[in-house]
Amino acid sequence: MRTSRPSRRSVLAGTAAAAALATVPLLPGRAHAADGTPSGATPGDGTPAYRWRNAVIGGTGFITGLLFHPSVRGLAYARTDIGGAYRWDDRAARWTPLVDHLGWDDWNLLGVEAMAVDPAHPDRLYLALGTYAQSWASDGALLRSDDRGATWTRSDLGVKLGANEDGRGTGERLLVDPRDSDTLWLGTRHDGLLKSTDRGTTWVPADAFPGAPSPSGQGVTLLVAAGRTVYAGWGDSGGATLFRTADGTTWEAVPGQPGGTSAKVPIRAAYDRHARELYLTYADAPGPNGQSDGSVHKLAVTTGTWTDVTPVAPGGSDLFGYGGVAVDARRPGTAVVSTNNRWAAVDTVYRTTDGGRTWTSLKDTAVLDVSETPYLKWGAQEPKFGWWIQALALDPFDSRHVLYGTGATVYGTRDLTHWAPRVRGLEEASVVQLVSPPVGEAHLLSGSRDIGVMYHERLTASPSRGMATNPVTGSATGLAQAAGRPAYVVRTGWGDHGNGAHSQDGGRTWAPFAAQPDLAPSAPGPIAVNADGSVLLWVFVHWDGTRYPAHRSADNGATWTEIPTFPKGATPVADPADPTRFYTFDTDTGTLYASTDSGLTFTARATGLPSGDSQFKLAAAPGRSGDLWLSAKWNGLHRSTDGGASFTQADSCWASYTLGFGKAADGAGYPAIYQVGSTEALTGVYRSDDAARTWTRINDDGHQWGWTGETITGDPRVYGRVYLATNGRGIQYGEPV
Repeated sequence: MRTSRPSRRSVLAGTAAAAALATVPLLPGRAHAADGTPSGATPGDGTPAYRWRNAVIGGTGFITGLLFHPSVRGLAYARTDIGGAYRWDDRAARWTPLVDHLGWDDWNLLGVEAMAVDPAHPDRLYLALGTYAQSWASDGALLRSDDRGATWTRSDLGVKLGANEDGRGTGERLLVDPRDSDTLWLGTRHDGLLKSTDRGTTWVPADAFPGAPSPSGQGVTLLVAAGRTVYAGWGDSGGATLFRTADGTTWEAVPGQPGGTSAKVPIRAAYDRHARELYLTYADAPGPNGQSDGSVHKLAVTTGTWTDVTPVAPGGSDLFGYGGVAVDARRPGTAVVSTNNRWAAVDTVYRTTDGGRTWTSLKDTAVLDVSETPYLKWGAQEPKFGWWIQALALDPFDSRHVLYGTGATVYGTRDLTHWAPRVRGLEEASVVQLVSPPVGEAHLLSGSRDIGVMYHERLTASPSRGMATNPVTGSATGLAQAAGRPAYVVRTGWGDHGNGAHSQDGGRTWAPFAAQPDLAPSAPGPIAVNADGSVLLWVFVHWDGTRYPAHRSADNGATWTEIPTFPKGATPVADPADPTRFYTFDTDTGTLYASTDSGLTFTARATGLPSGDSQFKLAAAPGRSGDLWLSAKWNGLHRSTDGGASFTQADSCWASYTLGFGKAADGAGYPAIYQVGSTEALTGVYRSDDAARTWTRINDDGHQWGWTGETITGDPRVYGRVYLATNGRGIQYGEPV
């Protein structure tokens, strides 16, 4: 449901901001097959041919914008808060990702603040990128394309954008000027209104724009053209919140506008060119959370007359704002608007055919079919019509074709009654755990933020069981399998009805722990299980970083005891061959701790290792006792073959962010090792078939997915197959071609 999105500041701080206003041509993305999946090819740099695809879940993240092209039938675009942008392929009925080429150093550009198309030039597309506007994040960038996103030219902005901050569902904040296709407008959160007269290559402030510095950090919330006039919404209430320019130079507050001293600000707008009426949605907060009041208004642009056309006024226990709005390009007076943050009565989309005099709630007659993405039932519940509905689009060539985004999917209809997810090819999960079992039906178990743990019986279809239940948890915090007893799996996560569970059938079905420590509801951290499944170690870390003592259970979670000698907040790792051994790495002191009594006590072994970064990761090689690998980011990769008593740094790479293992190559005596790291200047995905003596890059410049430092694992049954967690582009898996 994506009720929150933890930032990556601890992992990504130090990324250099791009030079302001530099223009850089970008290489084309990889070719795509007819079904929309990336095709394999051998790059000219000698990288071996790998085919990369998503392990299908379907959606899973907040869809912040949807846009049909006004001049081309079947062409549409979607933007997300942390997972890039997509183009709809109407013939294939799937979305094509457009910014997977953005790499490690450009992690902050995976969030799309705004997008724009040019009605006069159907192949032109513009994206304003920048996930966070905080001081530790890099500046935003403008991408422009002349081939619908197949290739890009980039201009760095010198200002920060906030695609994953409050107000990310407002918009659009980017607009092609209706008088001149070379002129673009960009509304920012902290730097006012910017203008470009060379298609986004260079930008200057629109000095005449009356918006003052924005105390709320919302700034310009929307830009829309009504004929040849440009309107701009402002995100700070208490005064004028809607401005316009008829000549592209001078601006004025729109007379008679709603708001005044009220707390409501404009969220989105749409222009009915036949009726010459501008529709605007309002709310008392930018959303997607925190709204309790809202309204819908329309402006007759030729007369200046305002009309309140709010479908239902919030009140009593039914508090909410209004979000998306779209008009029918074929039928004057026909429009749709969405509610937002309406948790009590559940959000809906209202439709009018008489200019807002009367409205019909489409939710009331909706038939939802989520069979293609079963997780949308959220456990045993029936699917909801939606929440966080701020992205709403109406096909200009089909009056009954409506799309709306939620916190997890895109719903679509072609008859205004039957709705189903339209998310093939769109994968936005923020993945934090991956396990590839050595036996059984499923080759993959995953744990993600917002959608919990899933059992992937097929990689090409959304898991049929949906989210793991009994109990249902939101964001997963731990997932572990007993190496010598793979049918036994445990998981932990945030939830209201229990925070830990075990499975006796490899993750197909679950049962909650009979008991859990009092810390579990407020600080459920990672969990480990020893090789034979007889002992569990559960670590507790609050969302704010506060660390608590780890606990141990030797009776399948029926009772728990504190482990005083375990360093607080450290991640436990089980020895895959010896059930009496556990390990952990204290990132504060650079000390490896080990237990030889099944987790009852831990003692220090190797000391003086790299320290000071909570994102250092310890991994144990499968089938071996005491064979440990420490990924210490730019402090390199370190290995111990004596249970952590000593470590040796590998000289084959200078940076290692996360590491995992898979089936060995034919004739090799050691499992294949996969890592996200750097052997020279480039951070990428690498494989080693000789115990890290040499590395081969297996991703390419078209498949980088921003930040990928969370977790990686190979498949123990299929040589060469690797599963990679991304922060907003789901689970990527690669296989040799």
